[in-house]
Amino acid sequence: MVFLDILCYPVWAVSTAVLALVVRFQRKANWAPQACAVRLTGKTAIVTGANTGIGKFIALDFARRGARVILACRSEQRGTAALNEIIKQTGNSDVHLRLVDLSSLYSVREFAQRILEEEKALHILVNNAGVSGLPRQITKDGLEASFATNHLGPFLLTNLLLDLLKQSAPARIVTVSSVNHKKGQVDFSHFHGMNLVYHMDQVYNHTKLHNIICTNELARRLQDTGVTANSVHPGIVTTEVLRHYPFWIRYVFNLIGFFFFKSPDEGAVSSIYCAVAEELEGITGKYFDCDCSLVLPATLARDTALAVKDFEVCERLTSKL
Repeated sequence: MVFLDILCYPVWAVSTAVLALVVRFQRKANWAPQACAVRLTGKTAIVTGANTGIGKFIALDFARRGARVILACRSEQRGTAALNEIIKQTGNSDVHLRLVDLSSLYSVREFAQRILEEEKALHILVNNAGVSGLPRQITKDGLEASFATNHLGPFLLTNLLLDLLKQSAPARIVTVSSVNHKKGQVDFSHFHGMNLVYHMDQVYNHTKLHNIICTNELARRLQDTGVTANSVHPGIVTTEVLRHYPFWIRYVFNLIGFFFFKSPDEGAVSSIYCAVAEELEGITGKYFDCDCSLVLPATLARDTALAVKDFEVCERLTSKL
């Protein structure tokens, strides 16, 4: 009872409310999309996982700027709902849905082939789609499902669209990673589901480390082409990425998320910044934090020899399938 009395004490209640407001204010990024006047008229952008969460708000921003936006989604129903919502909110009818399952390299190839046949240019590619907490699954390609969805599928998609991006230069590639990459490890047997511990976000952390490593190597290979490649941490965001976790984890996450975590539109800011900000023209091979600041990733992510090897392993894996 004494504890409950303390919680109900006016000073405690007021202090808690003030602290909550301060936390919410401090989670804002240093850069605001609304204050950026950059237009994307005549530009084409692809956003994966654009039917919900961060991806939908990235696509919404691009549409507001006048871009031709392609929503790359796995679910036709949810993708169509996002498409209609974006068109309604922006008045931009040049928004289109194309289906792709990033866990299937066959689906990725089909999607990329359609893009190459239908699109004359591609100026922005945002690799946003991702999963966390999946149980152990091996895809038809013989790949671990989380690695296929979060890394190898986007890796293949990016490489299949590189020529179109180069032809459209200046162009930008933005890959959504996570600060959790710092807890990740590099073990190439992981790609086939071996030597993995399926506890909480451990597998997710590994995939996010590979995202940054390969993005940095891609940036090196794209020097002097006019195409940049950067990775970002969106922040801790209340999205559906935890849908594969137990109910109690999702409940606690969402309960405290109101005060301490970013909303999906706030989580989209760092990706939008890397995709459109004028001051990032020509900046490549970098990692940006959720407040749009340039920061150093983990030591492994800065290992150039490892990056070359990782990229080559991913090339071999995806070229054979």
